[in-house]
Amino acid sequence: MTRSTAASTSAPDGPQGIGADMHGIGHQFRTIAELAGDTAFSIDLPARTLRYVSPAFSALLGQPAGALQQAIAGSGTDATHAELAPLGMVLAAACADSAAGTPGARSVCEVDVHNADGHPIALQVISTVVRNADGSASLVGLLRDLTPQRALLADQRRFASMLNHEFRTPLATIDGAIQRLESTAASHGADEPTRQRYRKIAVAVDRLIAMLDEYLSPDRMAAIGKARQPNTIAPAELLDAGAKQVRDAGREATVEATELPQTLRGEPEGLRLALKVLVDNALLFSPSGTRVALGARRSGSGVEFTVRDAGGGVPPEDAERIFDKGYRGRNAEGLPGSGLGLYMARSIVDVHGGMLRLGAQDGGAEFRLWLPALDGGGQQRLASSGVSSDNRNDH
Repeated sequence: MTRSTAASTSAPDGPQGIGADMHGIGHQFRTIAELAGDTAFSIDLPARTLRYVSPAFSALLGQPAGALQQAIAGSGTDATHAELAPLGMVLAAACADSAAGTPGARSVCEVDVHNADGHPIALQVISTVVRNADGSASLVGLLRDLTPQRALLADQRRFASMLNHEFRTPLATIDGAIQRLESTAASHGADEPTRQRYRKIAVAVDRLIAMLDEYLSPDRMAAIGKARQPNTIAPAELLDAGAKQVRDAGREATVEATELPQTLRGEPEGLRLALKVLVDNALLFSPSGTRVALGARRSGSGVEFTVRDAGGGVPPEDAERIFDKGYRGRNAEGLPGSGLGLYMARSIVDVHGGMLRLGAQDGGAEFRLWLPALDGGGQQRLASSGVSSDNRNDH
């Protein structure tokens, strides 16, 4: 639906003052607020008189401006304008709260209404109280149509559910077949190398099913969009998650952290996944009885994380290609994996304006992950502006 962005100067079908002409800087700010298609409104307090509402209101909901005034006053429950009653209750409550609230405090909530044709519309109501030059107060804000956003999230959930089903069905078949092969291996005379291959396949299937449960489960998809997703994470929280992963695998973890900032800006799940890939590698390529060392320290305007194992390290001939998509080093022969982990981890780090590289390789492999900090003194990049790191090893 196309939503008008024009400014209204008259509303003959609304209550007195709805279409009052607004001049000067107020008119400019109102126009700016409406450029994105949002509906701006202003309600005089304490009378709860609607002074202004954008023409986008009628374009979106198919109702005259006066219907909103009736809804706010609680008289819009008749059959004509009953669709706006939930919105009227939200705005009336915001007006009531303003008496005890602090001017300038921002309130955000969501409400479901129906337009004149009966179609559901999801609205985000953003409001605040302002003091006018004459000492009076007004509740001003925006009505933002969330319907397209919700439709997109629903499509994403359906797509994820489809992927979950399409992957899980063949995995269940493979899992069942491997269990049968393992249970009959001895009676069929399968040798030890064959039984080990069965076990590796079973472990790989378990890992894939666990990933489906973690990233594409219906419960996880249903949670998306219900609350604002965080865009910061504490460095200490990342370290703790890595250490827990090591200990859950039955290994010893050492952690060293110095002078860490409170937060890093980024998508928490993505950053956790990047560190998880590094810890997975450390566990996979080092002897079972050895420890994994994790560290974090200030480095320039950001934080550098390190993950170090006690394995054989990355062979020199593989170092230049270790982050390439699908590349597997010589020391990966016979081990589970697809060669996508380190590629994916570096891609995530690149998007967050960070760097992922190999560190020292004496006595084990070391990976260094650098991320910019919020208090680093400079503007953090939201995405890497340089050349893609797919085929390079240095920064």
